[in-house]
Amino acid sequence: MDKYLDSFEEFLSSERNYSKHTLKAYITDLKEFGLVLKDMGLINSENGDIDFANLDETPIRAFISKLYAKNKKVSISRKIASIRTFFEFLIRRGDMKSNYAKLVPTPKGEKRLPTFLTVDEVIKLVEAPGSDTAYESRDRAILELLYSCGLRVSELVGINLQDLDLKSMSVKVLGKGNKERLVPLGSKASSAITTYLEQRLDLKPKEDYLFVNSRGGRLTTRSIDRIIKKYAVIAGIPKNISPHVLRHTFATHLLGGGADLRAIQEMLGHQSLSTTQRYTHTSVEKLMEIYDKTHPRA
Repeated sequence: MDKYLDSFEEFLSSERNYSKHTLKAYITDLKEFGLVLKDMGLINSENGDIDFANLDETPIRAFISKLYAKNKKVSISRKIASIRTFFEFLIRRGDMKSNYAKLVPTPKGEKRLPTFLTVDEVIKLVEAPGSDTAYESRDRAILELLYSCGLRVSELVGINLQDLDLKSMSVKVLGKGNKERLVPLGSKASSAITTYLEQRLDLKPKEDYLFVNSRGGRLTTRSIDRIIKKYAVIAGIPKNISPHVLRHTFATHLLGGGADLRAIQEMLGHQSLSTTQRYTHTSVEKLMEIYDKTHPRA
């Protein structure tokens, strides 16, 4: 099984440009699935080959049935997605002819609206860091940039100095699938970055990374998450705030202010408009308010 997973991991990394976190999740899922295949005699114990001639949806259903007792629906859905993607890879290699994982339905879960902050909460959060030290200025710039541009955390940590254009107030980021896009910078974010850049050399940066850690290296996504949670506590915001919550907040506030959905899609780097439409709950709430006030049968 391992030899298939090694090739699959390389495929996801080089051709699909999956993040390390996603790669780890997929491989973990498939190793669990591999144990089921082994128990059912579908993996040769000597050479690790999969018995493709006798492989169908049966082991997938057996695997999923065991998961329902201890796993949430969203976790089960991801594991099915992992197997589907793996089987597509095997079909591409010529090992399989049919993707039997597509015969196994994904559990239907409740669609939850994205968590977002109010404008007052955002102001409290981004103003929580001071500006006396390089670290404080860096953290303020990080918070302002996430909210101003709606960036994915992976896009934020990947920004280099040459990606910034403070004159035109824009930043170039590398999104999913290695697709570059230009995102406008707000005045507050631009000001916070300018202040940080004046102190950035105090952190002794080793390269041209925009945001650096105490050793001068590039900040990691985990570090960004810790920074946000730290200032959420300082600001007294009880919500579980993550970089993605700030991305949701960016989109929600734009939409609430009347921004065009297509424009928001471009700024977020969404390929599908349906993904962006998750943020239309704000508009729906406003419509319901108008309906309740004006409709004679409300």
